Amino acid sequence: MSKSKLVNANQKIEEKVVKTYKKIEDGAVGSFTKISDKFIDKYLAKNGETTDEAKKRIQEEQEKLEHEKEDLINKHHKDYK
Repeated sequence: MSKSKLVNANQKIEEKVVKTYKKIEDGAVGSFTKISDKFIDKYLAKNGETTDEAKKRIQEEQEKLEHEKEDLINKHHKDYK
């Protein structure tokens, strides 16, 4: 088999592997998103809040907590210098 035939065969294999991987990845991500959305709807969303609104609120709350934590750590370090 010539080198160009090997290259072509490898390219076809590569395309099939990447295409199959992408299908698996899309399925896994899609399934995770569905489960995550159902969890948020059932346990974290407040009355009348959509899934997207709940996700946004949770993200904002998390960012606020992270900033507060950083501020406390920085204050603590300043106190001991």
